[in-house]
Amino acid sequence: MTDALMGDVPAGVGAIVVGTFPLASGQWFVPHSHPRHHQLAWARRGVLGVAVDDVHWVLPRTRALWLPAGIVHRTGATRDAVLCSLYFAQDRCDQDWTEPTPVGVDGLLAHLIGYLGREELHDDARLRAEGVVLDLLHPLPATPIDVPDPADDRVRAVADALLAEPGDPRSLEAHARAVGVSRRTLTRLFVHDTGMNFDRWRTHVRLRAALPLLAEGQPVSRVAHTVGYATPSAFLAAFRRTVGTSPGRYLHGDAIFEAPVATTAEE
Repeated sequence: MTDALMGDVPAGVGAIVVGTFPLASGQWFVPHSHPRHHQLAWARRGVLGVAVDDVHWVLPRTRALWLPAGIVHRTGATRDAVLCSLYFAQDRCDQDWTEPTPVGVDGLLAHLIGYLGREELHDDARLRAEGVVLDLLHPLPATPIDVPDPADDRVRAVADALLAEPGDPRSLEAHARAVGVSRRTLTRLFVHDTGMNFDRWRTHVRLRAALPLLAEGQPVSRVAHTVGYATPSAFLAAFRRTVGTSPGRYLHGDAIFEAPVATTAEE
């Protein structure tokens, strides 16, 4: 992302600066990075999405995402939300995670984030609270849902249709006819452009679309139907195979993860 912006962060008394940013439905920040600050992105309200290249994280209020300094990312929301960001001065923070890392957010950490956001907070109290925040940053096991972006115009047309309507029930052959190529050609192009076959790519699209709906509290049966699964059990099986745990455990941060199972069969 060569057009990424460099996000300036104002200096603070301690190592942490808190910023709050309301996001309207569908609003996304342009790609940017913070060269001198690590960032912890958390949804004070609503559900956030954070994208780094083709990898996408969905963040309900129970989880945040650590973004190391210099990582180019986009942050947005599919519904109205409030992004709360903690910026950690790189030269004053001992945290050494080098990759985007999900973090569990419990009541104490959520309270401390709000506490550090107070402008009238005395310097000594701020410094004490910062030390507790750093102690509470515990990584969660997670398999982010990646949806590689295709380059070929024909694959792009199919991808756009599925991104706009994840529940689209058309088969690979029907999509191939719609863009004027054979099933075999579209199969080859999908693997060449995305590194995935059509079924796996579509599964990732569907699961990524499902997570914000589940995080908002919609029932699994409704979400499964919305994103194209005939039954909730089929959706839950696909989620577990791909992500390594159930949606409930993924969203609430208490997951015991299994290794995701690779599959080539249509979900």
